[in-house]
Amino acid sequence: MFRSRWKALGWSLGVLLTAYCTVPVADQARKHEDAKVAAAHAAHKSPWSKDR
Repeated sequence: MFRSRWKALGWSLGVLLTAYCTVPVADQARKHEDAKVAAAHAAHKSPWSKDR
């Protein structure tokens, strides 16, 4: 598949670097999702709720 081991190593390093740079950290992803859910709940107002 590859003409040399070095080219195969370079290709695999590129794949690993791409995966490392594109996958978010679990804590950051959870914070982002929590903020998105909180914003959606804050912006939502039921048309049938009583104004007080």
